Amino acid sequence: MILKAENLRKSFGSTPALDGAGISVKAGEVVAVMGPSGSGKSTLLHCLAGILKPDSGTVHYQDIELSGLPDGERSELRRTHFGFVFQFGQLVPELTCLENVALPLRLGGMSRRKAEAKAIDWLERLEVTSVKDQRPSETSGGQGQRVAVARALVSSPKVIFADEPTGALDSLNGERVMHLLTSAARDTGAAVVLVTHEARVAAYSDREVVVRDGRSRDMEFAT
Repeated sequence: MILKAENLRKSFGSTPALDGAGISVKAGEVVAVMGPSGSGKSTLLHCLAGILKPDSGTVHYQDIELSGLPDGERSELRRTHFGFVFQFGQLVPELTCLENVALPLRLGGMSRRKAEAKAIDWLERLEVTSVKDQRPSETSGGQGQRVAVARALVSSPKVIFADEPTGALDSLNGERVMHLLTSAARDTGAAVVLVTHEARVAAYSDREVVVRDGRSRDMEFAT
């Protein structure tokens, strides 16, 4: 397993978000985390990615226990080993699309020329080279989300976390983004943890885990 969480509990004030949830993800596997709004699925993703620390329970990435790492080391792990795609892309508005995709590499110390060459390669693979010199506000929703996918993949992550990546798109653009995201991940061997409430999006996964009331159920083993 590349990623494994056990018995996660997390509350916000007096409101429990996770109540014993767990999940395991194999290298190269696409896992859809499903559930209604407020079920705890996004909190689970944030704990898996080391963005949130659970109140109790464990998250292991390879042989590393994430909650035991200092904040700086968790941030470094997210930058170098993980990629992220969010519902609204969260691209830097002041940067061009090319600069957005190259940003993770530049933050890691790569030269601008080399970083932008790799960024262009991913923009080509995601079929959005036409917007490389545009800022995010000048692109369509589908184009912007494909740029966000390129940014998530440019640093060759081991795990991609996608939180409702098609939630702001129409069905046609959503299908296109999911096809390109999962195809690119499988080509590179990256695992994908995909949070969604849409069955058509979950259909791109290898396996589904359902979260309800802060608890998880692996549908592969459901009876």
